[in-house]
Amino acid sequence: MSLQIKIKQILDNFEQTPSEEILDALNQILENFQSQITQNYLKGKLKTISDTSDEDQKKKLCKNLKPYFDWYLQ
Repeated sequence: MSLQIKIKQILDNFEQTPSEEILDALNQILENFQSQITQNYLKGKLKTISDTSDEDQKKKLCKNLKPYFDWYLQ
């Protein structure tokens, strides 16, 4: 499955998608950013989310990163 299809499926069913699947897709998108600053910022956000133990909190934090999916799909 291509990354684009995976991201579309995540966006279509965001609330039911496990946070680990969302984080995996964001990690794959990370390599597409040309700016090192943006890459480092996103890496920090992903680490913070990964270090969180509460699934509901992870989901809230992942929701804040949805614009990265929109950017990738453009």
